[in-house]
Amino acid sequence: MGEKTIVENIQSFGLKKVLNYLDSDPDANIPKILDWVEKFDREGTVKGQLKTFRDVVEDKGGNWYKLIKSLWTDVDDGVRKTLFENFIINATIVGGQRQEKTRKENNCNVPWAILMDPTSACNLHCTGCWAAEYGNRLNMDIDTLDNIIKQGKEMGIYMYIYSGGEPLVRKKDIISLCEKHKDCAFLAFTNGTLIDEDFANEMLRVKNFVPAISVEGFEEETDFRRGEGTYKAVIKAMEILKSKKLPFGISCCYTSKNTETIGSEEYFDDMIEKGAKFAWLFTYMPVGKDAVPELLATPEQREYMYHQVRKFRSTKPLFTMDFWNDGEYVNGCIAGGRNYLHINANGDIEPCAFIHYSDSNIRDKSLLEAFKSPLFMQYRENQPFNNNHLRPCPLLDNPGRLTAMVERSRAKSTDMENPEDVRELSSKCEDAAKNWAPVANKLWNR
Repeated sequence: MGEKTIVENIQSFGLKKVLNYLDSDPDANIPKILDWVEKFDREGTVKGQLKTFRDVVEDKGGNWYKLIKSLWTDVDDGVRKTLFENFIINATIVGGQRQEKTRKENNCNVPWAILMDPTSACNLHCTGCWAAEYGNRLNMDIDTLDNIIKQGKEMGIYMYIYSGGEPLVRKKDIISLCEKHKDCAFLAFTNGTLIDEDFANEMLRVKNFVPAISVEGFEEETDFRRGEGTYKAVIKAMEILKSKKLPFGISCCYTSKNTETIGSEEYFDDMIEKGAKFAWLFTYMPVGKDAVPELLATPEQREYMYHQVRKFRSTKPLFTMDFWNDGEYVNGCIAGGRNYLHINANGDIEPCAFIHYSDSNIRDKSLLEAFKSPLFMQYRENQPFNNNHLRPCPLLDNPGRLTAMVERSRAKSTDMENPEDVRELSSKCEDAAKNWAPVANKLWNR
């Protein structure tokens, strides 16, 4: 079933023909495209997204429409077409229907995207990064990575995201997988320092790979956590990508040290000017023995980000997601295979990049078996973890919820160097959860 069925191929062919109309006159044809997508979306898989998108395209002077139009002026034609086909048709429409069928048949979560680590190796040593503990000893070989993608496509998963370590340590293998799976969209969380002219040319050739570059603010904030000279290297990478009309975004972790910078209008404007098309925002999580709980954002800082991101969404041409503060838009936690999961460089299948516990390994179980495992079923049975979706996380926002799921499923810590007891991990977040709760409740009730 990894190959598309006859019906899916007909559906894809029709949608691809429709997408081709966009290049002749995007202004006139975007509404027509939405009509066609709605026609093919018989199960209502993207009904909510379509309504939002219609509202956007009707406001021709709005920032969102400006962002959409920039995909024609700022992005290579071939790259744009490939990503549209892989993201909109394969990952969202055709894939979404197949995912839903698999969910119903197996009574388990099936994710929209799989996050996986090709390696634990990294050329930086960032403060508070759990990956640094593993050094360069953990790697998934290319056959294992390839097999994960093949299994995923069987269930309709066409979106794959690399993390690490630094995934671009494995540049050659990443490009090979892009070539082999031309129907998939690939993204990588990368520190950006290994992006050079040669790799950018390879990206331009395969057309289905997009980097999300980690940056902690301006030079002072970025180099504080990532090391001297990192910011300059990141900006150089952005310049290369922009000059070749390659799309990229940024990944920002806001902490007690940099929240006011990350959330500032000056910073957003600067990243847009440098060419970023999207921004993934995360709050710091105190995971691993080298965790620095002092970096946890305060309730005031988290509320600041809540307001800033919502304000900028109506004024800045940048697609932005805050994976904690945007829980209200996705009904809480998206981990545990509900929308995504994480496979580390040792092959352990984890519910989340920040939750290092597992009862399954890709070398011993299929993806579907892992989705049905006790730990993932615990997630399915317990989500959402709070009726207030501004408190979505079972670790950071809801003390005891992660502990109960890990203990009931008998999942084990995947930290090979320093296994972390789930109760000790949870204790590091108790004060943060307690202090955030009244603020989140005020925002939610408002």
